[in-house]
Amino acid sequence: MTLGEVMKSLQEMGTEQTKQTFIRHGAQEPLFGVKVGYLKKLVKPVKKDQNLALALYETGNSDAMYLAGLTVNPQTMSKETLLTWAQQANWYMLSEYTVAGAAAESRFALELAREWIESDQEWIAACGWSTYANYISITSNEQLDINEIRGLLKRIEATIHEERNRVRYVMNSFVIVTGSSVESLHEVAMETAAAIGKVHVDVGRTACKVPLAADYIRKVAAAAKLGTKKKTCIC
Repeated sequence: MTLGEVMKSLQEMGTEQTKQTFIRHGAQEPLFGVKVGYLKKLVKPVKKDQNLALALYETGNSDAMYLAGLTVNPQTMSKETLLTWAQQANWYMLSEYTVAGAAAESRFALELAREWIESDQEWIAACGWSTYANYISITSNEQLDINEIRGLLKRIEATIHEERNRVRYVMNSFVIVTGSSVESLHEVAMETAAAIGKVHVDVGRTACKVPLAADYIRKVAAAAKLGTKKKTCIC
């Protein structure tokens, strides 16, 4: 498929209802309003052409950018491309999912996560925490820097309620991911979850809720899934 053909397909798949839903969640124009399930119908043909996947992100169209994240091969991405993607992401679905997912599976996962976490830009910092959380979810515990993660949990406990809006959300998610997938840090994560309690995030005109980290981790434990790793964080 050509870039023009993909964009035409996206336009045909989009609906005004879905577009307005995405906008309520923070999406920025331009976008067609394509449900993720429909985007996945285009994954196979686009994956065959990595230049096309990269070109989709460059369009600045939110649907095309999300599709790019579903189809790009993170292992072949340069650090410069990932940095550019992070700067161009203009709402949380792109920064915390598309970019963070690709970065977490790239060769630069930890390098970028550490750099982005310290950013004074909300979207970039949120992307950094999400990148690190995604990296934890797919990486064997033997390869993780347990002491660094423990330090990040302490940082979250001390600063989460003073952080920026979306950063608070992904910090809470970081606690959940750590407590659920790293058994040696389960108790520490539970202590962090108890200490931070309810995390308040402005989710705009949506029905989204911020999960209580302790409750979420308990549910994972009750399902006997503690320590389970994901094969991919791109979805």
